[in-house]
Amino acid sequence: MSMDIVPIWVLFAATIIIVMIAIGAGYRLGNVAQRRFGDEKESSVSARTAGVLGLLAFILAFTFGIATDRYDSRKALVRDEANSIRTAWFRSDFLPEPEHGEALGLLRKYVDIRLAVVKSSDVDQVRKAMTESVHIQHQLWDIAVVNARKDMNSDIGALYIESLNEMTNIQAMRVAVGLQARIPNGIWLALYVLVILGMIGVGYHTAVAGSGRRSWASPILAVSFALVIVLIASLDRPAGTYITVSQQPLVDLRASMGPGPGEKP
Repeated sequence: MSMDIVPIWVLFAATIIIVMIAIGAGYRLGNVAQRRFGDEKESSVSARTAGVLGLLAFILAFTFGIATDRYDSRKALVRDEANSIRTAWFRSDFLPEPEHGEALGLLRKYVDIRLAVVKSSDVDQVRKAMTESVHIQHQLWDIAVVNARKDMNSDIGALYIESLNEMTNIQAMRVAVGLQARIPNGIWLALYVLVILGMIGVGYHTAVAGSGRRSWASPILAVSFALVIVLIASLDRPAGTYITVSQQPLVDLRASMGPGPGEKP
């Protein structure tokens, strides 16, 4: 099951509730331990709680690093894809008519589809758009093959084919990095288990130290952890609502291509 099925606001609220419940459970355990034994040392509890919180901080930093690295990769791939399509667009000028006009129309449609993919949150629509993208790649490749066979020693034809290869490879990389390479569910599970254990430790230490249960520190702590986890989830999602990858390089490219036949400028 992917974390994407959980809306960001639900994840935020659920994390706050989990943290507050864990702190409350730890506080009750601490009170029970104090009544039964009465000799629990605050220093030893503090050291053990600090160990769990240290592990939690490590896994948070590790997970955040994965999410930010992938986010940076997605931004770089948008720029690379725009550059590869622009190169194919320019090199298509060497194609004879009517293949030249057909290639230009296909490249315009290809960019339109690529922009539509990132705006859609519907999985079926995304899959349909990806299928259309692959179909256009095949059409462009067929045009290149037909013209390459007319002159097998053409350097210009080889350059055009190279640009199509690069465009196809980058599209595959965007799918792999943006849609398939995600934070594993096992890491999410470990993260939440450590959150629960760490917050139980915090509540337990509060009871042993003799501090009052009602404190603004607990909700502040819960909101802080919820914000960090929501930030990680937003960075990891390919179609994030709050943190998105700018498609401006593709938007600028589409504007430079101008309107197609029959389209309004």
